[in-house]
Amino acid sequence: MTESIASTRLVRFRRGITLPILLLIAWETSSRTGLVDPRFLPSLQDVVLTAKRELVDNDLIGELGFSLMRNIAGFLIGCVAGVAFAATLALSRTADVLITPSFNGLKQISLLAWIPLISVWFGFGEQAKIVFVALAAFIPIVLNTYEGMRNVPAELIEVGHALRFNARQRILRIFLPSAMPSIATGVHLGLIYSWLATVGAEYFLAVGPGIGGLVIAGRERFDMALVMVGVLILGLVGFLLNRLAYALESHLLRWRPQQR
Repeated sequence: MTESIASTRLVRFRRGITLPILLLIAWETSSRTGLVDPRFLPSLQDVVLTAKRELVDNDLIGELGFSLMRNIAGFLIGCVAGVAFAATLALSRTADVLITPSFNGLKQISLLAWIPLISVWFGFGEQAKIVFVALAAFIPIVLNTYEGMRNVPAELIEVGHALRFNARQRILRIFLPSAMPSIATGVHLGLIYSWLATVGAEYFLAVGPGIGGLVIAGRERFDMALVMVGVLILGLVGFLLNRLAYALESHLLRWRPQQR
């Protein structure tokens, strides 16, 4: 059984890396043969040398650290606020009637449309960027948590009444466990969206260090190798965060029976 699982994972890994390898080969071939102007698509060697230069001379690790700190801070704020807000809407009929229609209207507004307001209210510094990231994580977490808590089976609620659970016991023993699959999905999406928002915040609120600032610097100097370094780092970190989200979701739902 273990060997079968390992073999399946190896096959999936090979299939997963096939397209990236082909794209890298096409990239290098196009740059080396002159099919594409190297000024617009630098060779892999130029990108590697630029990454090495930024790593040694310009504190690339520090730039990435600032981006990750903004991402983590915004995500945690959005996560806590989102779960609390959704629980209030799902468990309070008054709050649901008064607030949910307005929230459903506001969630339709593009996230980027909030940047002018955020910049006016919070400036262009770290506070504004964290607020923007928190907002990006907040929305999917609210939607999924609300849906999960509203769909708690009526039988479980009746059991809670029969056992005379108080409000705290109903939330901790009935609503949260039942809604955990939806909450985990919301946390997963919130982690991904928060990283995308981190990049957007650094790009549009271009004050301070970060990978977004690195990409802007490359664009302004027409240094496409530097731009590609930033893009590759963003893609790699996004991939790792996605894997982390899967691991976190599996941990939160470890009590569920495994599906074959």
